[in-house]
Amino acid sequence: MKRWARRDAEPFRKAHPLPEGPWREPDFTPYLDALAAAQTPAEIEAVTERVLDAAEPTIRALSDYLVAAARWQNQNRDAAPGSPASLLMTAASRALSALALADEAGLGRLRAAYDPAPDSSPSTSPQPGATAAPPPVPPSAGPGHGR
Repeated sequence: MKRWARRDAEPFRKAHPLPEGPWREPDFTPYLDALAAAQTPAEIEAVTERVLDAAEPTIRALSDYLVAAARWQNQNRDAAPGSPASLLMTAASRALSALALADEAGLGRLRAAYDPAPDSSPSTSPQPGATAAPPPVPPSAGPGHGR
């Protein structure tokens, strides 16, 4: 079917030339090198946050394109589950979900390091009337990211 579609779209492709081949691959070497050197959850999150911030515009643009393709000729209206329009809308949502899941994973890693659950074993439970130790000091607040 794809071969037939390519043949049938040949006049269109000549009228609307598009770049051939894959997009230029980003260089992940600095991120992978930094990740290999990371020693703490904060350092891992610093690298991951930069990767996500760098990738977000491209992933958002891909999601926007998939939504536009799903909406082509209003095919998304009353689209049945599993239909091409429905699948494209799901793909658009999941592309953005990947960013959100990765961000959530980073927050979970930081929460485990900076705000661990209290140990419920009886030997470490404070005695009645004893004062608890103060929580660990959070890292200094820096500029946030857009996610």
